Formats: sequence, structure tokens, C-alpha cells
Amino acid sequence: QVQLVESGGGVVQPGGSLRLSCAASGFASDYYAIGWFRQAPGKEREGVACITKDGNTYYTQSVKGRFAITRDDAKNSVYLHMNSLKPEDTAVYYCAKPYGVCTNWAYDYWGQGTQVTVSS
Repeated sequence: QVQLVESGGGVVQPGGSLRLSCAASGFASDYYAIGWFRQAPGKEREGVACITKDGNTYYTQSVKGRFAITRDDAKNSVYLHMNSLKPEDTAVYYCAKPYGVCTNWAYDYWGQGTQVTVSS
């Protein structure tokens, strides 16, 4: 079955960096787009970034220029490189398989999530 396992979250000071990793299994992940969404307490789920099987990338406006999504199909992995982190980036981050194309910002499978906390 489809499994997506996130790692790499933690506590970081404002302006710091983190790299989240997502290990995919149970499906031919190299044939699919993979994305990340986040959810903060009391807020709606927000699509953050997505990468197509061809390497095209999409980002929500608030993270453009700070976050980068990459993939390594040899390792069945996708990464979210987060720089210049802000307190408002604090959330649980989920790796997810998009439902359809990246720009739907909708998902049919996701992992258990990893907490990112940006605080001084």
C-alpha cells in the first residue's frame, strides 16, 4: 500500500533552516508528483510545495524564494529545503501524493506528519 514517511522536523530559530525528507513506498513514486502541505493549530491545511515527475515545481506564495522542493527517484525520496524560516511557518508538515496535478493542491495519500517549530 502507499506509504509516505516524513522526517527532519524540529525546533529552529527564526531565520534558520531545516530539510524535511519524505520516503515513499508502495507505489511507483517516480511516475507521480509528490507534494508537501502543512497545518497549524486552528488553521486550515495549506499546500506548500509540489514537484511533478518531470521536476517542475510549484509553491504557495508565502514560501516562494525561501523553500525548495527536490526529488531523488533513485532513493524514492522527496525533500523540502526550508530557509529563512519564520514563526508563521510553524506547523505539522505532511508529505503527500497529489490527487491529480500539483496545482489542484489536493491529496489522496499522506504521511503521519513532522512538526516544525520556529521560535526564538
